[in-house]
Amino acid sequence: MSSDSPRDVADRLHSAAIHLLRTLRKVDEASGLTASRLSALSVLVFGGPTTLGELARAEQVSAPTMSRLVRGLERDGLVVREPLAEDARAVRVRATARGRRILERGRERRVAEIVRLLSGKSATELATLGAAADILEALLAPARRPS
Repeated sequence: MSSDSPRDVADRLHSAAIHLLRTLRKVDEASGLTASRLSALSVLVFGGPTTLGELARAEQVSAPTMSRLVRGLERDGLVVREPLAEDARAVRVRATARGRRILERGRERRVAEIVRLLSGKSATELATLGAAADILEALLAPARRPS
């Protein structure tokens, strides 16, 4: 039996999250995009259009790095830049319909992989994981709010 101290739970969650993300990264390869491009596109699809600076902050990268990522996404027809009416020097980046479709298909593949991992689990185990997901969502909600 494992300990339920915050440190032990944190260590186990950390390990499980890394293993889950590694598993899902393999599924992400089907999109043909790098992890950084998928992540930036995800911010735009699920968070809506934003400036390059805001996107760089959300992704915790420098503005020049984000500019390169956006150029690649733009070249692939996954995002477009639109001038900001209030500031002629700034642009807003938004996902195109094609970018949205690619990301939504990727999310469907990820969810399907998690469903595969969960298949055969008991109703009690699924309820426990559902409760854990509720707790994690509540813990992470402040970090997910736009600044």
